[in-house]
Amino acid sequence: MKKIALFILLLAGFAANAQQTYKTTPNIRYYPDAIYKNDAYAAARCVIDIYHPENASEKTPVIIWFHGGGITGGQKEIPNALKDKGYTIVGVGYRLSPKVKAPVYIEDAAAAIAWVFNHIGEYGGDSSLIFLSGHSAGAYLDMMVGLDKHYLAKYDIDANRIAGLIPFSGQCITHFTVREERGIKGTQPIIDNMAPLYFVRADAPPMLLITGDREMELLGRYEENAYLLRMMKLCGNTTTRLLEEQGYDHGGMPTPGFPLLVKEVARLVKAKKG
Repeated sequence: MKKIALFILLLAGFAANAQQTYKTTPNIRYYPDAIYKNDAYAAARCVIDIYHPENASEKTPVIIWFHGGGITGGQKEIPNALKDKGYTIVGVGYRLSPKVKAPVYIEDAAAAIAWVFNHIGEYGGDSSLIFLSGHSAGAYLDMMVGLDKHYLAKYDIDANRIAGLIPFSGQCITHFTVREERGIKGTQPIIDNMAPLYFVRADAPPMLLITGDREMELLGRYEENAYLLRMMKLCGNTTTRLLEEQGYDHGGMPTPGFPLLVKEVARLVKAKKG
């Protein structure tokens, strides 16, 4: 009898998932309208798409996804691997170098995140369960806004409200595009206030660093993440971890990374809800 009851519950769960529908609301502006006036580039880039469940029974965790492209290319996106998982997904567009210089693209990322904190409830998202993720340049933006608290403080938001950071192969030293803007070659490492490593702190949100294979990754990407992990530990942080995907290069590592992201979000949601 117990087995029959369990089977019925499982069927009900599968049916609920099958019945859940999603919609995408595109091109939402995250700055005040005045920012877009007479600025076609901001109007094209500074927008978000929101992929969200329709008529969900409760508010859903939110994953904000920043695209890669070296801060010089790429478009906002909702990764297919994150769809239909019961989450609200936000794909962020931001301005790119060389049309803008640092820290404008970081400020764009912060403005988008602040908008989500303030408005995602209107789309069924839970503002207490907002996670930041992204690949490469997008991961760099995640970490800059999540670790350097002044970007979100501008909007009266404590960066520690972020439920978790899950960056995919992010640059932890000063980004190579920022260095290029200053005329510094890509093989010259710099750690200054444009580097996530500059802002290591004990009280940072939980962070899962994911990289590709250290022998196949872009430049010293694995080693930078390993150093960030070490420095976070030395400053007293106990919630940062690092995973290395053996056999995957920089471009290929998101494929096995997405299931890790989904698993980490589920783990942190469970821990937060008790």
